[in-house]
Amino acid sequence: MDFEKVKTIVSDIKQKQPKIDRVMFVGCGASMADLYPGYYFISHESTKLLSSIQTANEFNYNTPKGVGDRTIVITASLGGSTPESVEATKKAKKLGAHVITLSMTAASPIIKATEYKLVHGFQENYAAKTEKMSYCLALAMQIMADFEGYKFYDEAMTAFAGMPALIEKAVKAVGPSAQEFGEKYKDEQKIFVLSSGASLGVAYSTASFLLMEMQWVTAPTVHSGEYFHGPFELTVEDAPYLLFMNDGSTRQLDARALTFMQRFDAKITNIDAKDYGLGEVASANVIDYFNPMIHTGVMRVYAEELAKARKHPLTKRRYMWKLSY
Repeated sequence: MDFEKVKTIVSDIKQKQPKIDRVMFVGCGASMADLYPGYYFISHESTKLLSSIQTANEFNYNTPKGVGDRTIVITASLGGSTPESVEATKKAKKLGAHVITLSMTAASPIIKATEYKLVHGFQENYAAKTEKMSYCLALAMQIMADFEGYKFYDEAMTAFAGMPALIEKAVKAVGPSAQEFGEKYKDEQKIFVLSSGASLGVAYSTASFLLMEMQWVTAPTVHSGEYFHGPFELTVEDAPYLLFMNDGSTRQLDARALTFMQRFDAKITNIDAKDYGLGEVASANVIDYFNPMIHTGVMRVYAEELAKARKHPLTKRRYMWKLSY
């Protein structure tokens, strides 16, 4: 990752507009989920900046009235051609916002439409699959550092430096447990996916894309803190659950849900960030925001093994790439 480019982009925005009061994160699907850690960081750490996250077509059709020259809008599209996200990028720019866009494709329509661009990796390895969300988080931290101040900035940079190796170490170790997951859940038609904190976006993307889109498995997303406010009524013996447990401030929320599921002998897979040594690279002051990277890397291996067990490739679709919609 090019952290100097992140610094240059935010510095250039500050030179043009010394006062920023709003940071918006806009995208679709998995790309919107990858923006979630950045949104979560600003919404929890900043005392001055408003922060929101929106799906692109809602931004297009019901644009927040506060978007203007004191707004930074961060958009994203993996391949760079998602029509709704391209349009949102153009609209934000037209409204005078400072638009930063993330994509893995340098010549894509969304990159051509933006003011500031960051081209990230994806195919190289499992760690690269987290670059989009890492860039977004780095942007959020740099924005706060430059416009408000962030006293744990150096600790965050240390965590960024350690994450790629930590992810690659983790994915090399999870083969047996990922295979067990595939066999254990291969016949399930519904899997509940839970998490909290910055990893709620990972729960959402896992449910909506790795499971519903790529495996045609019904997958409700449940916030661990909301589990006891309705959804826990469906917890019975062998009910299938996938939990992304955080190492950090919201761990108690995840642990409470896990304890209840165990009490009723539900079928549980717990991907716990603590098991993969997240605390070895991320200090207690910043660890909350780095859970999504380790969860994403590990879950990709789990998804690959589930696809093998179900004999349903992750690339198989009914409608996507086949129909106009």
